[in-house]
Amino acid sequence: MSGTRVPVRVSRRGARRVRAGHPWVFRDDVPDPRGAAHGDLIPAETERGERLGWAFYSATSKIALRFVTLSAEEPDRAFWEGRIERALEWRSRVRPASEAMRLVFGESDGIPGLVADRYGSHLVVQSLTAATERLLDLLVDLLVERVETESVLARNDPAVRALEGLPREVRQLRGRTPDEIEVREGRIVQRIDCRRGQKTGAFLDQVENRIAAAEWSRGRVLDAFCYQGGFGLAAALRGAEVEAVDSSAEAVARGAAAAAAAGLASSVRFSVANVFEDLRARERRGERFDQVILDPPAFAKSRGEAAEARRGYKEVNLRAMRLLGAGGILVTSSCSYNLRESDFLDVLAEAAADAGRVLRVVEKRTQGRDHPIRLGFPESHYLKCFVLAVP
Repeated sequence: MSGTRVPVRVSRRGARRVRAGHPWVFRDDVPDPRGAAHGDLIPAETERGERLGWAFYSATSKIALRFVTLSAEEPDRAFWEGRIERALEWRSRVRPASEAMRLVFGESDGIPGLVADRYGSHLVVQSLTAATERLLDLLVDLLVERVETESVLARNDPAVRALEGLPREVRQLRGRTPDEIEVREGRIVQRIDCRRGQKTGAFLDQVENRIAAAEWSRGRVLDAFCYQGGFGLAAALRGAEVEAVDSSAEAVARGAAAAAAAGLASSVRFSVANVFEDLRARERRGERFDQVILDPPAFAKSRGEAAEARRGYKEVNLRAMRLLGAGGILVTSSCSYNLRESDFLDVLAEAAADAGRVLRVVEKRTQGRDHPIRLGFPESHYLKCFVLAVP
């Protein structure tokens, strides 16, 4: 897939970045692409002609190079086989009995731009760069050879594909993906819509946090931004009485069906509402909860939205804190990469001060181990989850 064998030269600043562990080089640090075409896998070197490795090249994105390896050897089929095998081996270690998990997580697994999720015997993939799009058939073949698979769906509708000049689409690659796929998470069976559901169908990155949050569940629990009720259903299994709220009627209906199937219909009450308005209304009524769970969507999808996102996160957390009773627990998350962990903590501290509450951090969590964080690549650490307790 290499259109040129002339190494692309990277500025001194870009080379330092790569050698420090970050796989991205921005356009300003690639002054002359030297004949590289959009989507090529190309060799790269320093200004002095020292080999840096091999990278995916983009002619349209601000990220000009995404490094695949720092080796001088050109990646071939055996190279990609090794990357896929190591990714699958890791998941077999950390999630051996899971029916739904992330199998490949882009740069964290050494395959920039590729996401692959498993739902039972069905795979859902995303190719988010032009280079990964070129390699997609090969990468899917390597996955299918190693994972029992009935179908493969390309859920290629994220907005980031437009930055690579790629169409936003959902496309069947192998077999036929059902309209709904049943997957079990503990005692809970969820029906997943991989064509229209959030991300590739479900929030797989929160699986371990749902288990951890349930350990703190008791009494009356509010699951806000509940989607299909994953956190609330886990709390109900621990004997809690749960109010679950989301703006999506379809997601709420799926959550209610899962609750009924698990014998929890009397323990979880789902409702459709604007969560901001719902929290304010509950505060006006003087409601109190033993646990409040917040899992809002990403309020900041770019740096330019960070300030507005801070206001949104502060608002929902302040309202949640005011709803906590004595000894209450707040489980709160942010999936906005552009709001760093330290910034999120600052927002929580500000919200606590304005709410007139004292809270302690009793757990600090992140995305599940099937979404590994790569050292030197902070972009891979996007999910923050804190468990806060009222003394």
